[in-house]
Amino acid sequence: MTINMSDPQAVATASAEAMWRDDRASRLLGMELEHVAPGEATVSFTVTDAMTNGHNTCHGGYMFTLADSAFAFACNSYNQRAVAQHCSVTFVAPAFLGDRLTARAREVSRSGRNGIYDIAVTNQNGERIAEFRGHSRTVKGTHLPPSA
Repeated sequence: MTINMSDPQAVATASAEAMWRDDRASRLLGMELEHVAPGEATVSFTVTDAMTNGHNTCHGGYMFTLADSAFAFACNSYNQRAVAQHCSVTFVAPAFLGDRLTARAREVSRSGRNGIYDIAVTNQNGERIAEFRGHSRTVKGTHLPPSA
């Protein structure tokens, strides 16, 4: 497969496809990668019984993981490997069994090896469930082979 490396959208799509193949955690949690573009990504899942806690709401760790996956696809959309340097989450409202949660990541800043991304987690009614901010750091390596 040949990728037009001068087309940012083609690079973002191919980078996401390469990452998704090896992202067992996101796939095993039932996540769906709905959108990717340079500096942005949208990932969703449905809250299952196994994701609920003692309050009968979605465990915050699963919501963090959903937002973190969207963050990962957004900051890795340039064919440069990037990892989380720092993340924080604020839980705004509970999510419940059967809710469809969507995490939308958008790039706020990208300079040198550092990036900042904001991720909003909403439910199927568009209600804000959590706010996540991720700081990325690029590391050695790319997602696509040099001959792509």
